[in-house]
Parts: sequence; C-alpha cells; structure tokens
Amino acid sequence: MASDWADSGLDLHLELDPGRKTASLERALRAAIVDGRLAPGTRLPPSRALASDLGIARNSIAEVYARLVGEGVLEARVGSGTWVRELPPQPGGARVDRSTRFDLDLRGGLPDASGFARSAWVRAVGRALAEAPVDALGYGAPEGVAPLREALAGFLARARGVLVAADDVVVTHGFGELLGLVGRAIAARGGRRVAVEAYGHASHRDVLAAAGLEPVPIPVDRDGIIVERLAEASVDAVLVTPAHQFPTGAALSASRRSALAAWAADRGAVVIEDDYDGEFRFDGRAIGAFQALAPERTVYGGTASKALSPALGIGWGVVPSGLRDGVLDQRRLSGAASDALSQLALAALIADGGYDRAVRGARLRYRARRERLEARIALELPGARVTGLDAGLHCLLELPVHDTGGAANIEAAVERAATAIGLRYGGLASYAADAATAASRPPTMVVGYGAPPEHRFDQAIAAVIASINDARDEL
Repeated sequence: MASDWADSGLDLHLELDPGRKTASLERALRAAIVDGRLAPGTRLPPSRALASDLGIARNSIAEVYARLVGEGVLEARVGSGTWVRELPPQPGGARVDRSTRFDLDLRGGLPDASGFARSAWVRAVGRALAEAPVDALGYGAPEGVAPLREALAGFLARARGVLVAADDVVVTHGFGELLGLVGRAIAARGGRRVAVEAYGHASHRDVLAAAGLEPVPIPVDRDGIIVERLAEASVDAVLVTPAHQFPTGAALSASRRSALAAWAADRGAVVIEDDYDGEFRFDGRAIGAFQALAPERTVYGGTASKALSPALGIGWGVVPSGLRDGVLDQRRLSGAASDALSQLALAALIADGGYDRAVRGARLRYRARRERLEARIALELPGARVTGLDAGLHCLLELPVHDTGGAANIEAAVERAATAIGLRYGGLASYAADAATAASRPPTMVVGYGAPPEHRFDQAIAAVIASINDARDEL
C-alpha cells in the first residue's frame, strides 16, 4: 500500500511505495514538477523536515535532491534551500523549439553525468578518509593503492571473467593514460606498428601515434575485427573492443576470439582490450572479457567513467607480467602522481556493493533509453533502422536516404543540420581511420543516448529526428 504526506508549507500530495520509498519519492517529485503541481520558483522543504515527514533517512532525501539538481530539475541556492527550476517542454511527443539552442551532446559512449551517485560517493570518501592509514596519505605507488587493486581484481574476475590477481592491476587516470603507457612500453622494446579497428576513436589512434607506433587500420564487419587481416599487417600489437565494437556495435565472434588469441601467441604480439562498456549488455547474454583466452598476451583496460562519472578520472589495466615493468617504467617517466584518496574511496564503494549497484542502476536507465529511442525512430522516421548490439550507451542509425551524394556527404549534411539546432553527434565516417573505410555503405549516424539528463532525453530524440529531416530537405 502506498503512503502519502502533506507538508504544511506545500500542501502537496505525493504517493510513495513503502518498499521503495527513495526511488518512488524521486519519481513522484519529478512527476509533480513535470505536470505543474510543483511550479517553477517553488521552494522545497529542507531535507531534515522532509525526512521526518516521510520516514526516510535524511541522506536519502539529500541524494534525491542532488540527483534532481544534477538533472537541472531543481536548483540548490546557497543559504536559501532547494527550488524548482524552469523546465523545457517535456516527454509525450517532444518537438524541437527552433528558437532555442539545445546544446545537447549525443556523441557515442558518453554517460549521463546527472546519474552520478553523489551521496554514495560522499559516504565512500568519508569511510576512506576515516580508515586510511598514515602511509596511504604519502606519495603513492605508481601501480595504484593496494586496496583498490585488490577490490578491482575481485570485481573484474567476478563480473567480467578476467583472469587476474591484485599484482596484475595498474590504476591509471582513465583508459587514455593506460593506452599511452602501453604504447610507449611496446615502442621502448622495439615495437613499431599497432593494428587498430578501422572504425574507432581518433583520439586513441593519436595516442598510439604519439607513443611512437604507426596505427594500421584493420577492417571490421558484423563479427568484429577481421582477424585474418592481422597476419598480413605485420604489427606488434592490436587495439580492439571485442565485447562491443566501437562504434559499429558488433561483438567479436567466438571463432575470431580464438583466432585472435592464436595470432597473438604465434606472433608474440600484444592485444590491448578496451572493455569500455562491457557491463552494459541489455539482452541478458553477457559477453566476457577476451583477456581470459590469452592472459599472458593481453592488456585489459576499463574505467569507472560509465558506471560512476568521467570526472573521477579513474581507469585500470590488467597488465601481463612480460609488459608490467615496462608500463610502470613509463608511468614513472611520465611524472604522473597517483590520486590515493579517490582510489581508496572507489575501493570502499566496491567493497560495500555500491559499485555493483551503480552498474545495475545505469544498465536499467540506459536500456530504457535505448527502447525509447528505437520506438520513436520506428514511429517518426520510416525507413530508418537502429542497429548494433543491444548494449552500451550508443547505437547506429542507418538513414532512410540512400540516393544522394554518398554516405559521407549525407552524414555531413545531417551533422550541419544538427549543429544548427545545437545538437552534437556524428556520422560513422567521422570515426573511420581512412577514406576507404568510410566508402561502400549506407549513410549512418552514431547516436549516443547516454549523456542527456533524463528530463531532456525526449527532447534530444526529437532533435535527432529534426536534424535528419532538415538534412533531407537540404539535399
């Protein structure tokens, strides 16, 4: 049975689920704001008073307020409490207001910053500070603090099937730093060329080139990277996204996984595995890490950016013994210092199950967004098709226009139309390593559904549809 409450200052009726009071309070407050029962400029009760009225812990009230502030629904005014903000038009067939510059970012792989579990992180930081020994507050080891490496070893073995001990883990400032360290370590021992998937992050190719390695694009198809092309490429390493190829959305097939492991062993090469969103598979069929097939030849990389926040700047690598000393030498030479306090906080969050809860919560949110996106596209863009694995924070959108100017030109027209209404996202050609890769395929946009805050998500979908329609008119 639901319970309700009325605050003497607001005289507002909200129904809460006794079994899930915190979650239902967030939904009820958001609904009251959207439907106008809580008007812009309304001051909400202090967290202490509301906690008393509802029988909910004050920290839970503060977390709900913080999440809604992060989404832009509420506004926290120093010394003046929490207030309802002015909102843009809401779901239910949201349309583009062309008088408003959206400033929406739908690039692939970006998470929703407003989903960060602030209160859980604050508690984890508090525990870490209270329990940290004095020596943990000095200059840290280049491989990262021991409690986090131990916690990550347990989590990665359990959640991703990685073969790992704590001594194999190196904590970094995100995947980019790990990639640079590994690239320089390979170059320092004589490596010269590294294979990359023909579609991927240009920044990753740049990092490898800056490390002294020549990136060599290898084609990808519906089964992932075409492994047999590695033999003719004469490379010392390969960077892959086997669980969810970025950005095409393919999973590396079982036969190609075996072939990749055999190639690495025969060649004595290094496989750099970017498991950037491996925890976010929506269809229930988890794809484990490739690393378990070739642990002595694979550097496994991941980050806390998707489940928690990119602002934490915490990544990790599981580095095989033959490369570990070289990676740590490069870490020392870089002069980078370890952020021990944040690492200890993440260790505490993993230990008490908070990180697992964050992963599960994010997985549910992003799955719901993918479903909403697919439904709107099917309804409002006849002939368009959403493709890519049912996973992660992005998908491919094959466009219904195939007869004008070639795929790259059509995608560029959509990008221009998107920019005109303040929407940032790109075509598949913008992720290609070379012009040949971008040829001979339908025009396709890479749509990230992770970044917009919840109250603007339907507006973001409307902007995607508008940009495609506007581009069609231009062409």
